[in-house]
Amino acid sequence: MLDISLKLSEFSWLTTLLLLLPLGAGLTLVMPADKTRWSALFTNLVVLALTIFLVTGFDSTQSGFQYVEKHDWISTLNIQYFLGVDGISILFLPATALLFTAVTLASWNSIQTIRRVYFALLLILEFSILGVFSSLDTILFMFFWETTLIPLYFLISLWGVGANRRYAGMKYVLFMMGGGLPLVFAFILLAIQPDGSYLFDYTQLIQVSKDNPYQYVIFFLLLIGFGVKTPLFPMHTWLPVLAQEGHPGTIATIVGLKLGAYGLLRFTVPMAPDAAHHFQFLLIGLGTIGVVYGAVAALSQTNIRRMLAFSSLSHVGMVVVGIATFSLQGIQGAVFQLLNLTMVAGGLFLLAGFLHQRIGSTDVISLGGVAKSMPLLTSFFFFLGLANMSVPGTSTFPAELLIIVSTFEHFTGVGLAILFGVIMGAAYFIGIYRKAFLGECRHEVVADAVDLKKRELLITFVMSAVVLAAGLYPQMILNVIESSSQLWVTLVSR
Repeated sequence: MLDISLKLSEFSWLTTLLLLLPLGAGLTLVMPADKTRWSALFTNLVVLALTIFLVTGFDSTQSGFQYVEKHDWISTLNIQYFLGVDGISILFLPATALLFTAVTLASWNSIQTIRRVYFALLLILEFSILGVFSSLDTILFMFFWETTLIPLYFLISLWGVGANRRYAGMKYVLFMMGGGLPLVFAFILLAIQPDGSYLFDYTQLIQVSKDNPYQYVIFFLLLIGFGVKTPLFPMHTWLPVLAQEGHPGTIATIVGLKLGAYGLLRFTVPMAPDAAHHFQFLLIGLGTIGVVYGAVAALSQTNIRRMLAFSSLSHVGMVVVGIATFSLQGIQGAVFQLLNLTMVAGGLFLLAGFLHQRIGSTDVISLGGVAKSMPLLTSFFFFLGLANMSVPGTSTFPAELLIIVSTFEHFTGVGLAILFGVIMGAAYFIGIYRKAFLGECRHEVVADAVDLKKRELLITFVMSAVVLAAGLYPQMILNVIESSSQLWVTLVSR
């Protein structure tokens, strides 16, 4: 049995990080209306600073979990308040904090109704997502996982930009609740031990999971539960609707932070390694279908937000293929690409939101000639679009290169299908970019639109700078995730 090291924290850093957000949400609710935005922004900046501090103090040479906190929660069932991060999860903390800071700034003037509640819900959502990345007890994980649905339902239903936003909010919640039930069943089956005891400790479960007699059932329960949120084809139908109807800031958090793919990586394969190897063809097949289907569907879209939604489906399909190779390069590429999505997919959706605020639509028929009136928005959209196409020099290139090389090593045909998806990615982005941003201004509202303001420019500049820095020096990311990725591969292949 492998010894997964746990480095206990002398100070409750992760608890402090999590508590800052509901405290900030409460403060935001009681602040004067003109101060609520500043309260939310201040909370996000403090959280961002703390996450960066945690990354700087993280020992990347260790493969186990650090900043660990462990206390009894429900002792009769052996359920614990158990937090910790390793090389796979640590970078998601600052990525999440930076994305939510950007969403807060992006929503600065676009939210006019019940502003206090909107910014408070954003902070609660951030609290839940950071909890997902930090939990090492399966019941505590489910607590944070299900808590994300409460703020998301209201954020979509009340502040969405589409006429069918309430339908989109309800559809999303029903899909996610449906996916949550298999997860609960899987964690219960995992918890029941042969001696009649219960085990919800993640670090122990992944070491005894191979001996679980219900491993194949657990695999499919986890695959369905996380597959809905990922989303895996054909469980993706909520995504285009949500992208069309929801508030761009909210959608940026959903497409940028792929919690479902993280769950597949963290739980589905390690908790059922034999079943994962037996059904490797299924994981590879679902991922490949997602890559190709998402790219082809994106090519036929005439709305920028729907195009970005299908593009996200294609990219997350590649992540699933990377996970399914069960190789070090594949896992490194998958984690790297998930981190990329926070800045690339999230940034593109925020820019699409800025465009919608000015024009009232992101349909190609309502655009054209945007570059003439909004050159800065056009330039940054193009740069993040290059990252979306995995152009060398951007952070997605090394991530996808790792996945593609790993895939070709094991499955040549799948590698060719992924390359086809990459080529299609260039086709659908350049096609819609040419129609929406270039050419003559056909509408007066486009000709009169103002370019990015200072606050919006700051958001896009920082996100683009992160994409460029990680693209030019990817080793700074790979150094952090390598040791934990190697342990993951060892656990899965043992």
